[in-house]
Amino acid sequence: MSQRRIPCLLMRGGTSKGAFFLADDLPADPLQRDAVLLAVMGSPDARQIDGIGGADPLTSKVAIIRPSSRADADVDYLFAQVLVDEARVDLGQNCGNMLAAVGPFAVERGLVPVRGGSTPVRIFMENTGQVAVAHIATPDGAVSYTGNTRIDGVPGSGAAIVIAFEDVAGSSCGSLLPTGAARDRFDGVEVTCIDNGMPVVLVRAEDLGCSGYESREQLDADSELKARLESIRLQAGPRMNLGDVSQRNVPKMCLVAAPRAGGSIATRSFIPHRCHASIGVFGAVSVATACLIEDTVARPLAHLQPGPLHRVSVEHPSGEFSVEIRQEGGRIVSCGLVRTARLLFEGAVFVPERSPSA
Repeated sequence: MSQRRIPCLLMRGGTSKGAFFLADDLPADPLQRDAVLLAVMGSPDARQIDGIGGADPLTSKVAIIRPSSRADADVDYLFAQVLVDEARVDLGQNCGNMLAAVGPFAVERGLVPVRGGSTPVRIFMENTGQVAVAHIATPDGAVSYTGNTRIDGVPGSGAAIVIAFEDVAGSSCGSLLPTGAARDRFDGVEVTCIDNGMPVVLVRAEDLGCSGYESREQLDADSELKARLESIRLQAGPRMNLGDVSQRNVPKMCLVAAPRAGGSIATRSFIPHRCHASIGVFGAVSVATACLIEDTVARPLAHLQPGPLHRVSVEHPSGEFSVEIRQEGGRIVSCGLVRTARLLFEGAVFVPERSPSA
């Protein structure tokens, strides 16, 4: 047979979509595995016409799942961002949207038994070394994807998936404020470098000549803005303990402005060179956290309610994303969020046995 058949579930997690695999169904060698993933998605190609990728970073994602040997986890989750127009797979970040579908996948594949009407799935995130607990609706002994929960960026509604995190601060950079300061300056522009699950560089939109309310298409067409953002990103990477980030998708860049739709902060984030249609889960957590820290570029712009439990509504191009953050004594102790997910397709994906990409 000229093609290799690989069992696969295509799933939506939050506002992302990707291929979900059992680790044992992919090559153990990382180079061979990445070659297979490139062939699966059809990269490098702007249309990804010869694969199942959707020609967008949000739909060119992969989750690799295995039973966990850890006492504090049920499954291990490795996230892979398959670049659309480069022959490259990036494992240097997490994806909280894809994380939302890991629990349902684990139940669907029999890695975690159903435990009543709601099944908790403890997920070790291999990319960053943290554990999340996802609570999956499992009435009648199976995953339910039907419900009344709506999230911006996804049409319709679905069953709520509640995800709780503890101790994600510094997951990639080693500390919440990896440069040691709430503000830094690159190319004469004040920024905040933060990592509470995702390394992010926050910039006031007005400092780069923007309103912060532009459409995704407007920002993607602004080559001068993107060049300035990339210059800042390349300088911030080493200062954030990430080393040379010229070939990495982190840190993410995020423009911030005062909210204008009843939320807490307005954002336009980049992943890292294209404007995000919404905002990533961990990106939203990092932005929300910056709103609570004194002297960040986000704090003066944010509209917040007092109290130890903050519900921070992060506005983005297609709506808002709410993050719940608990503070104790000024310290961030936990965060949580609600997502939805859906199983789209179950079957096998095929890759050429002897193509240059496989």
